[in-house]
Amino acid sequence: MEPRALVATSLTGMVMAGGCGSPVQPNGKPPNIVLIISDDHGWPDYGFMGHPHIKTPHLDRLASQSLVHLRGYVPSSLCSPSLTSMITGLYPHQHKIVGNDPPLPAGVSRREAREDPRYRASRAAIAGLLREAPLLPKLLASRGYVSLQTGKWWQGDFRNGGFSQGMTLANADDARHGDRGLEIGRKSMQPIYDFITGATAERRPFFVWYAPMLPHTPHDPPARLLAKYAAVAPTPPVARYWAMVEWFDETCGQLLGFLDRAGLAEDTIVAYVADNGWIQNPGADDMPVRSKGSPYDAGVRTPIMIRWPGHTTARRSDALATSLDLAPTLLRAAGVLPPAAMSGLDLLDTQAVQARTSVFGECFKHRLVDIQRPASSLRWRWMVDGDWKLIVPAPMNEPQAEVQLFNIRQDPYEAKNLAATEGPRVASLRRALDRLWTGAE
Repeated sequence: MEPRALVATSLTGMVMAGGCGSPVQPNGKPPNIVLIISDDHGWPDYGFMGHPHIKTPHLDRLASQSLVHLRGYVPSSLCSPSLTSMITGLYPHQHKIVGNDPPLPAGVSRREAREDPRYRASRAAIAGLLREAPLLPKLLASRGYVSLQTGKWWQGDFRNGGFSQGMTLANADDARHGDRGLEIGRKSMQPIYDFITGATAERRPFFVWYAPMLPHTPHDPPARLLAKYAAVAPTPPVARYWAMVEWFDETCGQLLGFLDRAGLAEDTIVAYVADNGWIQNPGADDMPVRSKGSPYDAGVRTPIMIRWPGHTTARRSDALATSLDLAPTLLRAAGVLPPAAMSGLDLLDTQAVQARTSVFGECFKHRLVDIQRPASSLRWRWMVDGDWKLIVPAPMNEPQAEVQLFNIRQDPYEAKNLAATEGPRVASLRRALDRLWTGAE
């Protein structure tokens, strides 16, 4: 099963002169951009999403000021492919970074692989795939932007992603998912403050990638927050996770507060998304199988927010959105025409977003089978069409799995598979899914 061939496209940014959505004039001052990416965060686990215990006052305030897509999705529910889709605007099968880790060389254990030159070369080869993809920071640079990478970043040196500055420096497996970048939020926010201060002094528009390893494990929240949730959570692991979510929220408040104090909030787009979902195992610091890594909403659903004062109206939308929309939305806001390979919509083009009926995704093995053949690692393809969710397993990696169909409006936690009684609907949705990835190539 191989994906359809991609349409060749130039990666050079072009200044927009008009069109639908949110372009600025070519000679106007582009907005600053801050992209906040949560890490392993369940879609219901926010105050504004209705969680009965978790407190997220800073994200709640951001939501009250933003266009909030309550039914947002990421195309894949693992960190590396999900983040790569955000920065490229491409599906994982297009950018080919479909898993977190390279294949293990024959006879080499996971622990030994870190020092194995073949494995390190494979890690570098995965990062090298970015050279063939459009990159949001590089495209923004065509409008004079400077950019900063912080937090989770799987593809070696920050420059591999087109950033002009960054915290992740290593170019081998010892970086894995961020090295020094993982200090952001957990230890300090100062690198972001320093970057924004410098960019402002130089009168340069800026793009900040804030992707802290929060609320991701290790679940080691401050004692004051753990004590707060220990009193209401059903088990200690759940209390630790809930406390981690509030810790993440506090860091978002620090960042947003800095923009306010610096007088930059009015000139800055703030976008929010989670890289994938999470369900906390009540008995241990991990998650059940229908969580991260899965095609279920617990793995792939996330709220998506856009705040741009003077350009967005604070409201909540039930229209389907995807993290693939972020790159084209931000590029158009900056006055850059997105490359044709980016299939996402401009989230500020209300008419286009409301006309959308479906979003698609694909989930792969955590460890790649073959770097050059995305289909070799495929586990499931899925789509959401209105109130319906179709999940189609890949026989080579999920031989025992069955096709599943859920009415996620009536059954948001996907408990009742309706595929057996909805044959015509399954067939229709599967044809639509196959138009993206036929399964015959």
